Amino acid sequence: KSPRSKNKTNEKEQENATRSSRVRETSPSTSVAFPNFPTTLHPSSSTAIDTLHTPKPICSFRRAGFRGSRAWTNRSIRAHLRHRFCPRAMASPPPPLLLTLVWAAALLWCGGCDARFVVEKNSLRVTAPEALKGAYECAIGNFGVPQYGGTMVGVVAYPKANRKACKGFDDFDVSFKARPGALPTFLLVDRGDCYFTKKAWNAQNAGAAAILVADDRDEPLITMDTPEESGRVEYLENITIPSALISKSFGDRLKKTIDNGEMVNVNLDWRESLPHPDERVEYEFWTNSNDECGPKCDSQIDFVKSFKGAAQILEKKGYTQFTPHYITWYCPEAYTLSKQCKSQCINHGRYCAPDPEQDFSKGYDGKDVVVQNLRQVCVYKVAKESKKPWLWWDYVTDFAVRCPMKEMKYTKECADAVITSLGLDHKAIDKCIGDPDADEENPVLKAEQDAQIGKGSRGDVTILPTLVINNRQYRGKLDKGAVLKALCAGFRETTEPAVCLSEDIQTNECLENNGGCWQDKAANITACK
Repeated sequence: KSPRSKNKTNEKEQENATRSSRVRETSPSTSVAFPNFPTTLHPSSSTAIDTLHTPKPICSFRRAGFRGSRAWTNRSIRAHLRHRFCPRAMASPPPPLLLTLVWAAALLWCGGCDARFVVEKNSLRVTAPEALKGAYECAIGNFGVPQYGGTMVGVVAYPKANRKACKGFDDFDVSFKARPGALPTFLLVDRGDCYFTKKAWNAQNAGAAAILVADDRDEPLITMDTPEESGRVEYLENITIPSALISKSFGDRLKKTIDNGEMVNVNLDWRESLPHPDERVEYEFWTNSNDECGPKCDSQIDFVKSFKGAAQILEKKGYTQFTPHYITWYCPEAYTLSKQCKSQCINHGRYCAPDPEQDFSKGYDGKDVVVQNLRQVCVYKVAKESKKPWLWWDYVTDFAVRCPMKEMKYTKECADAVITSLGLDHKAIDKCIGDPDADEENPVLKAEQDAQIGKGSRGDVTILPTLVINNRQYRGKLDKGAVLKALCAGFRETTEPAVCLSEDIQTNECLENNGGCWQDKAANITACK
């Protein structure tokens, strides 16, 4: 493992370097594996995190025309990784520092070379002017609060200054707050120079009801993700406006129309972003028992604690079917006897997790995380067999409180005490876990690895944490209200439970202009939830 570079670039150097290194498009899988690991491995061109500068990568592929600062196509990266990382194709061992990358790449691109990351989309319909009328696709950002189940109507504004929205609009004495009786403003900004989340935060503070980011290159739509070092981005959890990325060609047409003085009316529609086939919603939560990986880990346990009550009520009454999942990697066969694999894997390199402290010499090892992840899966399975699957929420919450790594209580003994307090069968859970030292497959973890590969419309699970609702990946912040709103959008109309009809979930129709949401006044119906 390598510590993140401490070198700092002064402001002038950053400005000079902006054009050449302003965008870092990193795979969520690498940030999942090692939140503080500086790498520019790009298994997909489907996700992006815009940053001001790029730290020097540990591995940057520059052969065959590949460059670390560019997104690769799925086809080219698969071919390259199949040669570069699949165990059978390796001509020589990679340096130890690259083993972690090998695991992520091998799983996602060797174990499932036909798999893909699915960009979740919503519809954008231009209603005026006539020349732009029509429906366009846009990619839902993985932050803010998408209005699942509803629509929003607004007017697109393209600022005359600060067009990348990397600075607060107060500095330019500009406000996009809608006047009484006027439609809300959807702020159109250019991609580049700063985090996507920074653009959204500045737009929100300026009064915009939503943000549209125009891509700066001709490419398929991508998912805008949060910064890897989200702990340094205090505003992240306070972003509440929806965000979407639009194509460069569509963005150029919007800008030209607005610059010509024409008003552009737009309808953002999330009603079909989540399927709603019946009266029961099925959802998955891909998580991790590690509590030392920084903000990503903190956000997961905070969500579990806050959502536990609602989740258990919905599950007990049969409105939902919940399944927890855990991401694991494998170590290539040639390196199963290495120190890295032995300390971070169980079952002879078959199931691995990153070292919590990213330091092999102290604290807990990756294999400890794998075992605890396995235990949590088994707690769910045993609880489900006893007709009480909701006990998983109690176990995970109690374990996080009673058995933290920093107090050196992340142990089997502490876990067993929590299991006992919940009245679960110890022997059944131990049998489910099996022998971590055995040179054989563990059927539970093998099933977890298989489930990571996308089937149907879901796509691969590469972002940690990930929420999947009715087989579609949720996009937005991991917040009780936002997630509950998305779950409620997954029910067939008229089958929603009472919690979905509460004031917090439903639109307040007394809001001026219906809060910017679509409504049919004649029928007294509103589609925005």
